[in-house]
Amino acid sequence: MMPDLTAPFLAQLAQYRELSLETLLASIPASDGQPYLYGIIRETLGHAGKGLRPALCLATCGAFGGRLEDALYPAAALEMLHNAFLVHDDVEDYSENRHNHPTVHVRYGMPLAVNTGDAMQALSMRLLRKNAEVAGPEAAWRIFEEFDHLLLRSLEGQAMELGWIRNNDCLLKTDDYVRMVLRKTCWYSFIHPCRVGALAAGKDPASLDLFNDFGYYLGAAFQIHDDVLNLTGERQYGKETCGDLYEGKRTLMLLHLLENGTAPEKERLHALLGKPRQSRSQRDVNWVYGLMQDRGSIEYARQAAREFLTAAEAAFDTAYRDAQPNEHRQFLSSLVRYVVDRDR
Repeated sequence: MMPDLTAPFLAQLAQYRELSLETLLASIPASDGQPYLYGIIRETLGHAGKGLRPALCLATCGAFGGRLEDALYPAAALEMLHNAFLVHDDVEDYSENRHNHPTVHVRYGMPLAVNTGDAMQALSMRLLRKNAEVAGPEAAWRIFEEFDHLLLRSLEGQAMELGWIRNNDCLLKTDDYVRMVLRKTCWYSFIHPCRVGALAAGKDPASLDLFNDFGYYLGAAFQIHDDVLNLTGERQYGKETCGDLYEGKRTLMLLHLLENGTAPEKERLHALLGKPRQSRSQRDVNWVYGLMQDRGSIEYARQAAREFLTAAEAAFDTAYRDAQPNEHRQFLSSLVRYVVDRDR
């Protein structure tokens, strides 16, 4: 059993976040003539979340004996890329709020939001180029290859999800959802941050696949719990409550409901999901949410997250068996439990 979440864990998470944020902000060109580009980027990063991805990268580097500064540029690049994805995701999903603030496209319009996300992706590549000055050309190239893979897998996963919504696909199964999550969430949020941190510490590239199962199980647990939080609105969730229902996202709860509802319920649900987001009312969303409660769909998802977490706990011992028994490994051990204990 992994250690419980404690104040030292949260303090360490905040420390990793500050380290990566400092590097992030320093990477933004200091141009007063671009308030609708660099100014928006600074504002967006100021509203960013807890910095889970750079923390995974930095802690993994430290756990294998590396210096945190050896992983700072790739850790910052991960966070810049993550926030670029969020800007674009919010445009694609028509989301209105992110981290208790209006989304970029709500505040500045679609064209500026798309351009901002594009610029953040370009800046993430610049951070990787600067990493060559720290890591040397060979290690920097290996890290760049990790980013090349995570970019394509993430975009593939996003395309799967958007395509399901576009086609109003209501015949999907749990395996389809898990394949999408592996591409959209697991690679860039968990697997690659661990692999990149290990590379920054000088770990043998041949050993990197040890992180794949751990990152997959943990990423699946994270995403399912994230989907549950979106529905239940427990405390301060990052996006608007029930936003996934307005967007018609094929979450594990929705797939369970589509499989376990009555024929009339499935027919009504199919018609509802075929509407554009703007045509779905609060009454529609309340009906779907209530049906999920009645059919046990939310508890089904919670149980699935717990099962993935149990698998991640076992895989952690394999992935980090050669790690040093220091504060970074302890943080990573605590982080596994945090993924499903967090309330936002």
